Amino acid sequence: MKKLYFTILLIPFLVGAQNNAEEEFGGWYMYFGMNKISERFSIHSEAQFRYYETADNFNQLLLRTGLNYHINPNAIATGGYAFIKTDPTFLENEGDRDSREHRIFQQFILKNKVWELIFEHRYRLEQRFLDFGDETRTEHRARYRIQMTLPLTNTFFLNFYDELFINLQDDLFGQNRLYGALGIHLTENSSVQLGYLRNQFTSQVFDRLQIGFFFNPDLRNIFKKKDKS
Repeated sequence: MKKLYFTILLIPFLVGAQNNAEEEFGGWYMYFGMNKISERFSIHSEAQFRYYETADNFNQLLLRTGLNYHINPNAIATGGYAFIKTDPTFLENEGDRDSREHRIFQQFILKNKVWELIFEHRYRLEQRFLDFGDETRTEHRARYRIQMTLPLTNTFFLNFYDELFINLQDDLFGQNRLYGALGIHLTENSSVQLGYLRNQFTSQVFDRLQIGFFFNPDLRNIFKKKDKS
């Protein structure tokens, strides 16, 4: 009963904090890597730093890795792990504890080309082990992302995607992410994207600047034995 009464007292504060977060143009700064180690296998590496404001007020740290199996150039299966640390409140309050999440995921990517447009379909399942300090919870989620890339020149391209999150317990709708960006090929295996993300939840919408760096090195020579001369 005391816990319920305390929660009711906090409602105006929580609503105000959420509204302030929605009014801010936040920032996501990201690194993605597909590190090729053999003809069929590569290692996924990823780090994301997310802020409620453009470069301030920490929201989330996400670290993810996985093993990719390249079935063919247009189909990739992946299994992996992610660690996520989240500050769920916009306001910085002394004594607040960030939540932790350990996540296992499985995904399948299919690619196809229509004229000059490159399409990518990503299907992902996630098992989420959440720790809020005074409570732990296990949740399951499915995600589907359709992405379209349009080359403009050999250097510049446009990238768009829409991703839907489906909860496999409680309320079905989790969130939807709509994204558009200008991309630049820096080298044959690296690029950068500058874009905008509209992140919609059931009762909230967040606007986010995204800067992503992509680096896909070929590491096969490192794993090969040196020829004896």
